[in-house]
Amino acid sequence: MGILRRNLYNILHESLEQRDPWAGGRYLISLVWDAHGYIWHGYEVQGIEHLPDSGRCLLIYYHGAIPIDIYYLVARTIIVKGRLIHCVGDRFLEKVPGWGHILEAFDITAGTVSSCIKTLSEDHILSISPGGVREAQFSDNYQLLWGNRTGYAKVALGANAPIVPVFTENIREAFRVVSWPQRLWVMLYEKLRFPCAPVYGGFPVKLRTHLGEPIIPRPGESPEELAERIQEGLAGLIRDNQRLPGRILRALLGRVYEAPRQN
Repeated sequence: MGILRRNLYNILHESLEQRDPWAGGRYLISLVWDAHGYIWHGYEVQGIEHLPDSGRCLLIYYHGAIPIDIYYLVARTIIVKGRLIHCVGDRFLEKVPGWGHILEAFDITAGTVSSCIKTLSEDHILSISPGGVREAQFSDNYQLLWGNRTGYAKVALGANAPIVPVFTENIREAFRVVSWPQRLWVMLYEKLRFPCAPVYGGFPVKLRTHLGEPIIPRPGESPEELAERIQEGLAGLIRDNQRLPGRILRALLGRVYEAPRQN
Protein backbone atom coordinates (compact mmCIF):
# COMPACT_ATOMS: atom_id res chain seq x y z
CA MET A 1 0.00 0.00 0.00
CA GLY A 2 2.90 2.34 0.75
CA ILE A 3 4.27 1.91 -2.77
CA LEU A 4 0.85 2.52 -4.34
CA ARG A 5 0.33 5.62 -2.20
CA ARG A 6 3.75 6.97 -3.15
CA ASN A 7 3.21 6.25 -6.85
CA LEU A 8 -0.19 7.92 -6.75
CA TYR A 9 1.26 10.99 -5.02
CA ASN A 10 4.04 11.32 -7.62
CA ILE A 11 1.66 10.86 -10.55
CA LEU A 12 -0.90 13.34 -9.22
CA HIS A 13 1.94 15.82 -8.66
CA GLU A 14 3.01 15.30 -12.28
CA SER A 15 -0.57 15.90 -13.44
CA LEU A 16 -0.81 19.16 -11.50
CA GLU A 17 2.43 20.34 -13.07
CA GLN A 18 0.85 19.69 -16.49
CA ARG A 19 3.68 17.46 -17.71
CA ASP A 20 0.95 14.90 -18.38
CA PRO A 21 -2.52 16.14 -17.38
CA TRP A 22 -3.97 12.64 -17.88
CA ALA A 23 -1.45 10.80 -15.69
CA GLY A 24 -3.40 10.93 -12.42
CA GLY A 25 -6.72 9.85 -13.87
CA ARG A 26 -5.03 7.17 -15.94
CA TYR A 27 -3.37 5.69 -12.86
CA LEU A 28 -6.62 5.69 -10.85
CA ILE A 29 -8.50 4.02 -13.73
CA SER A 30 -5.69 1.45 -13.97
CA LEU A 31 -6.04 0.57 -10.28
CA VAL A 32 -9.78 0.00 -10.71
CA TRP A 33 -9.37 -1.96 -13.94
CA ASP A 34 -6.57 -4.11 -12.51
CA ALA A 35 -8.73 -4.93 -9.49
CA HIS A 36 -11.59 -5.86 -11.81
CA GLY A 37 -9.35 -8.20 -13.78
CA TYR A 38 -8.07 -9.89 -10.63
CA ILE A 39 -11.53 -10.34 -9.08
CA TRP A 40 -13.54 -11.30 -12.18
CA HIS A 41 -10.97 -13.24 -14.19
CA GLY A 42 -8.16 -14.08 -11.77
CA TYR A 43 -6.06 -12.13 -14.26
CA GLU A 44 -2.35 -12.89 -14.47
CA VAL A 45 0.55 -11.79 -16.65
CA GLN A 46 3.44 -14.09 -17.45
CA GLY A 47 6.57 -12.69 -19.05
CA ILE A 48 6.11 -9.04 -18.08
CA GLU A 49 9.88 -8.92 -17.68
CA HIS A 50 10.03 -8.91 -21.49
CA LEU A 51 8.67 -5.36 -21.42
CA PRO A 52 11.60 -2.93 -21.09
CA ASP A 53 11.73 -0.47 -18.20
CA SER A 54 12.76 2.13 -20.75
CA GLY A 55 13.13 2.28 -24.50
CA ARG A 56 10.99 1.18 -27.43
CA CYS A 57 9.05 -2.04 -27.83
CA LEU A 58 6.32 -3.23 -30.21
CA LEU A 59 3.62 -5.57 -28.88
CA ILE A 60 1.80 -7.73 -31.41
CA TYR A 61 -1.30 -9.42 -30.00
CA TYR A 62 -4.17 -11.73 -30.90
CA HIS A 63 -7.48 -9.82 -30.94
CA GLY A 64 -10.32 -11.34 -28.90
CA ALA A 65 -13.98 -10.56 -29.56
CA ILE A 66 -13.55 -7.75 -27.04
CA PRO A 67 -9.90 -7.02 -26.17
CA ILE A 68 -10.37 -6.69 -22.42
CA ASP A 69 -7.04 -8.47 -21.95
CA ILE A 70 -5.25 -5.52 -23.52
CA TYR A 71 -7.09 -3.15 -21.17
CA TYR A 72 -5.89 -5.28 -18.26
CA LEU A 73 -2.33 -5.43 -19.64
CA VAL A 74 -2.24 -1.65 -20.12
CA ALA A 75 -3.41 -1.18 -16.52
CA ARG A 76 -0.92 -3.70 -15.10
CA THR A 77 1.96 -2.14 -17.05
CA ILE A 78 1.11 1.33 -15.77
CA ILE A 79 1.03 0.07 -12.19
CA VAL A 80 4.03 -2.27 -12.29
CA LYS A 81 6.29 -0.64 -14.88
CA GLY A 82 5.11 2.97 -14.67
CA ARG A 83 4.83 2.97 -18.47
CA LEU A 84 1.92 3.58 -20.83
CA ILE A 85 1.29 1.17 -23.69
CA HIS A 86 0.28 3.31 -26.67
CA CYS A 87 -2.36 1.42 -28.66
CA VAL A 88 -3.40 1.30 -32.30
CA GLY A 89 -7.19 0.98 -32.45
CA ASP A 90 -9.73 0.78 -35.25
CA ARG A 91 -11.10 4.04 -36.65
CA PHE A 92 -14.66 3.13 -35.65
CA LEU A 93 -13.70 3.79 -31.99
CA GLU A 94 -13.51 7.49 -32.79
CA LYS A 95 -17.24 7.36 -33.62
CA VAL A 96 -18.30 5.73 -30.35
CA PRO A 97 -20.02 8.32 -28.10
CA GLY A 98 -18.07 9.14 -24.95
CA TRP A 99 -14.84 7.50 -26.07
CA GLY A 100 -13.03 10.66 -27.16
CA HIS A 101 -11.46 11.44 -23.79
CA ILE A 102 -10.56 7.79 -23.17
CA LEU A 103 -8.78 7.58 -26.51
CA GLU A 104 -6.91 10.77 -25.74
CA ALA A 105 -5.97 9.82 -22.18
CA PHE A 106 -4.61 6.40 -23.14
CA ASP A 107 -3.22 7.53 -26.51
CA ILE A 108 -5.29 5.13 -28.62
CA THR A 109 -5.09 6.16 -32.27
CA ALA A 110 -5.88 4.64 -35.68
CA GLY A 111 -2.20 4.91 -36.53
CA THR A 112 -0.30 4.83 -39.81
CA VAL A 113 3.05 3.22 -40.52
CA SER A 114 4.78 6.61 -40.23
CA SER A 115 2.97 7.65 -37.02
CA CYS A 116 3.69 4.27 -35.41
CA ILE A 117 7.37 4.54 -36.31
CA LYS A 118 7.40 8.01 -34.76
CA THR A 119 5.82 6.71 -31.53
CA LEU A 120 8.40 3.94 -31.23
CA SER A 121 11.26 6.29 -32.15
CA GLU A 122 10.29 8.35 -29.11
CA ASP A 123 11.03 5.23 -27.01
CA HIS A 124 7.44 4.31 -26.20
CA ILE A 125 5.74 0.91 -26.02
CA LEU A 126 3.23 0.45 -28.84
CA SER A 127 0.66 -2.34 -29.32
CA ILE A 128 -0.82 -3.47 -32.63
CA SER A 129 -3.21 -6.29 -33.54
CA PRO A 130 -2.62 -7.13 -37.22
CA GLY A 131 -5.94 -9.01 -37.32
CA GLY A 132 -7.92 -6.11 -35.90
CA VAL A 133 -11.69 -6.12 -36.03
CA ARG A 134 -11.76 -8.86 -38.67
CA GLU A 135 -9.97 -11.21 -36.28
CA ALA A 136 -12.18 -10.11 -33.39
CA GLN A 137 -15.37 -10.87 -35.32
CA PHE A 138 -14.47 -13.87 -37.45
CA SER A 139 -11.55 -15.77 -35.91
CA ASP A 140 -12.52 -19.40 -35.46
CA ASN A 141 -10.87 -21.22 -32.55
CA TYR A 142 -7.95 -18.80 -32.19
CA GLN A 143 -7.07 -18.65 -35.88
CA LEU A 144 -4.88 -15.67 -36.85
CA LEU A 145 -6.60 -13.63 -39.57
CA TRP A 146 -3.81 -11.38 -40.77
CA GLY A 147 -4.03 -11.96 -44.50
CA ASN A 148 -1.03 -10.50 -46.32
CA ARG A 149 -0.63 -7.52 -43.99
CA THR A 150 2.95 -6.44 -43.34
CA GLY A 151 2.46 -2.91 -42.01
CA TYR A 152 3.34 -3.97 -38.46
CA ALA A 153 6.60 -5.49 -39.73
CA LYS A 154 7.39 -2.27 -41.61
CA VAL A 155 6.85 -0.38 -38.35
CA ALA A 156 9.22 -2.66 -36.44
CA LEU A 157 11.88 -2.40 -39.15
CA GLY A 158 11.46 1.35 -39.53
CA ALA A 159 11.90 1.94 -35.80
CA ASN A 160 14.36 -0.95 -35.28
CA ALA A 161 12.18 -2.06 -32.37
CA PRO A 162 12.05 -5.47 -30.66
CA ILE A 163 8.70 -7.23 -31.08
CA VAL A 164 7.00 -9.01 -28.19
CA PRO A 165 4.17 -11.39 -29.16
CA VAL A 166 1.21 -11.29 -26.76
CA PHE A 167 -1.57 -13.83 -26.25
CA THR A 168 -4.19 -14.27 -23.54
CA GLU A 169 -5.53 -17.70 -22.64
CA ASN A 170 -9.32 -18.07 -22.90
CA ILE A 171 -9.91 -14.59 -24.30
CA ARG A 172 -12.47 -16.00 -26.75
CA GLU A 173 -14.23 -17.78 -23.90
CA ALA A 174 -14.68 -14.50 -22.00
CA PHE A 175 -16.67 -13.04 -24.89
CA ARG A 176 -18.11 -14.87 -27.87
CA VAL A 177 -19.39 -13.66 -31.24
CA VAL A 178 -22.72 -14.84 -32.65
CA SER A 179 -21.41 -16.47 -35.81
CA TRP A 180 -24.72 -17.21 -37.58
CA PRO A 181 -25.39 -16.05 -40.25
CA GLN A 182 -21.68 -15.41 -40.82
CA ARG A 183 -22.05 -14.46 -44.48
CA LEU A 184 -24.31 -11.59 -43.45
CA TRP A 185 -21.88 -10.32 -40.82
CA VAL A 186 -18.95 -10.54 -43.25
CA MET A 187 -20.92 -8.69 -45.93
CA LEU A 188 -21.92 -5.93 -43.51
CA TYR A 189 -18.38 -5.58 -42.21
CA GLU A 190 -16.91 -5.36 -45.71
CA LYS A 191 -19.43 -2.68 -46.63
CA LEU A 192 -19.54 -0.64 -43.42
CA ARG A 193 -16.13 -1.40 -41.87
CA PHE A 194 -17.96 -1.67 -38.57
CA PRO A 195 -18.30 -4.76 -36.30
CA CYS A 196 -21.93 -5.81 -36.78
CA ALA A 197 -21.92 -9.39 -35.44
CA PRO A 198 -23.43 -9.41 -31.90
CA VAL A 199 -21.12 -10.19 -28.99
CA TYR A 200 -22.21 -11.92 -25.79
CA GLY A 201 -20.48 -13.13 -22.65
CA GLY A 202 -18.56 -11.43 -19.89
CA PHE A 203 -18.00 -14.90 -18.41
CA PRO A 204 -15.62 -14.93 -15.41
CA VAL A 205 -13.18 -17.31 -17.07
CA LYS A 206 -9.50 -17.56 -16.18
CA LEU A 207 -7.45 -15.06 -18.17
CA ARG A 208 -3.68 -15.27 -18.31
CA THR A 209 -1.66 -13.06 -20.65
CA HIS A 210 1.60 -14.46 -22.01
CA LEU A 211 4.35 -12.20 -23.31
CA GLY A 212 6.76 -14.16 -25.48
CA GLU A 213 10.47 -13.77 -26.03
CA PRO A 214 11.32 -10.59 -27.97
CA ILE A 215 11.79 -10.98 -31.72
CA ILE A 216 14.66 -8.81 -32.97
CA PRO A 217 14.60 -7.48 -36.56
CA ARG A 218 17.56 -8.75 -38.58
CA PRO A 219 19.75 -6.56 -40.81
CA GLY A 220 18.49 -6.65 -44.38
CA GLU A 221 15.32 -8.54 -43.43
CA SER A 222 12.29 -7.82 -45.59
CA PRO A 223 8.87 -6.92 -44.09
CA GLU A 224 7.49 -10.21 -45.43
CA GLU A 225 10.23 -12.25 -43.75
CA LEU A 226 9.81 -10.46 -40.42
CA ALA A 227 6.02 -10.72 -40.63
CA GLU A 228 6.34 -14.47 -41.06
CA ARG A 229 8.58 -14.75 -37.97
CA ILE A 230 6.18 -12.64 -35.91
CA GLN A 231 3.18 -14.70 -37.00
CA GLU A 232 5.02 -17.93 -36.17
CA GLY A 233 5.95 -16.53 -32.75
CA LEU A 234 2.38 -15.62 -31.86
CA ALA A 235 0.99 -18.86 -33.28
CA GLY A 236 3.49 -20.69 -31.08
CA LEU A 237 2.25 -18.83 -28.00
CA ILE A 238 -1.32 -19.85 -28.82
CA ARG A 239 -0.31 -23.46 -29.47
CA ASP A 240 1.67 -23.70 -26.21
CA ASN A 241 -0.84 -22.00 -23.92
CA GLN A 242 -4.37 -22.48 -25.23
CA ARG A 243 -6.36 -25.70 -24.99
CA LEU A 244 -8.15 -26.25 -28.28
CA PRO A 245 -10.95 -26.26 -29.03
CA GLY A 246 -11.83 -23.52 -26.56
CA ARG A 247 -14.50 -24.41 -24.02
CA ILE A 248 -16.28 -21.94 -21.74
CA LEU A 249 -16.87 -24.50 -18.96
CA ARG A 250 -13.22 -25.58 -18.96
CA ALA A 251 -12.11 -21.95 -18.89
CA LEU A 252 -14.42 -21.33 -15.92
CA LEU A 253 -12.99 -24.34 -14.08
CA GLY A 254 -9.54 -22.87 -14.73
CA ARG A 255 -10.28 -20.38 -11.95
CA VAL A 256 -9.98 -23.17 -9.37
CA TYR A 257 -8.29 -26.09 -11.13
CA GLU A 258 -5.96 -26.42 -14.10
CA ALA A 259 -5.82 -29.90 -15.59
CA PRO A 260 -2.37 -31.18 -16.69
CA ARG A 261 -1.71 -30.43 -20.34
CA GLN A 262 -1.39 -33.46 -22.58
CA ASN A 263 1.33 -33.53 -25.23
